[in-house]
Amino acid sequence: MIKPISIIVLVLLLLGAGTMLFVLDESEQAIILQFGKPTGGVITKPGLKFKMPYQEVRRFDKRLMVWDGDVTQIPTLGREFVLVDTTARWRIADPLRFLRSVRDERGAQTRLDDIIDSVVRDMVSSTELEEIIRSRDWSVDPDALEDPALAERGDVDLSQQPSLGRELLEQEILERAQRLMPELGIELRDVRVKRVNYIDTVQRQVENRMIAERQSIAERFRAEGQGQSQEILGEMERELRRIRSEAARRAEEIRGEADAQATRIYGEAFGEDPEFYKFFRTLESYQALGDNTTLLLRADSDYFVYLENVRPAQ
Repeated sequence: MIKPISIIVLVLLLLGAGTMLFVLDESEQAIILQFGKPTGGVITKPGLKFKMPYQEVRRFDKRLMVWDGDVTQIPTLGREFVLVDTTARWRIADPLRFLRSVRDERGAQTRLDDIIDSVVRDMVSSTELEEIIRSRDWSVDPDALEDPALAERGDVDLSQQPSLGRELLEQEILERAQRLMPELGIELRDVRVKRVNYIDTVQRQVENRMIAERQSIAERFRAEGQGQSQEILGEMERELRRIRSEAARRAEEIRGEADAQATRIYGEAFGEDPEFYKFFRTLESYQALGDNTTLLLRADSDYFVYLENVRPAQ
């Protein structure tokens, strides 16, 4: 039989083993603290580890972690107020120094807020807005723009290349911030500007200016369209007058040719019998008198010449 004292000893050994052994994950690194002070080196290899019961294990993540800063209102070198949203990736490179300087990840986030925000503010406030939003290798062909008026704007020089650009600006922010990281036991991998936008008041001013510019462009297009419309209408009116003049001239020519032809035919026809022509003209004059017409004529009038010569039919 197992004696009670043996059971007690076994239980004590099991409890001691529970407080003396710990498992380190492959994504972790650890420091053993003895009475609040680090003892030994940094444990980086995963597996089952041993410590004394009165010692404490402080674990630190080995993986990359993300820092997201608050959206900050910053004036640029040209005094345009913009909202800048920044993010960064970092890892714990020296757990001992990290423990002594910031204690834990929450303290590290606070220190990163102070350092990165300060560097971003200094860089943005000393840089033109165009340098912040454009890439250095980004080029614009004014002839390829859908709106040619953009190439004529005086406040934007599309042919000028940025001296820094977004990529070099982020690289400069990273390098400046990295100088302060070793004393914190932190390795700062990269810094990125996620978003740059105008503040509400400036954004409304920019939108109003854009609306005014678009209205000006629209008015210019309307004026050009009206000018072209008037030019087309004027050309059409000139062409219409030319066609009418040509048609009237041609009609007069045809009418003159027809009158000449009629006169020639009349002349040829009446030339065959002048007496008949004189008789025919007299009859036409009778028709011109109309109904209910009274004439007072002498007996020897030309109107009675043919009447006197008329003989009744036999």
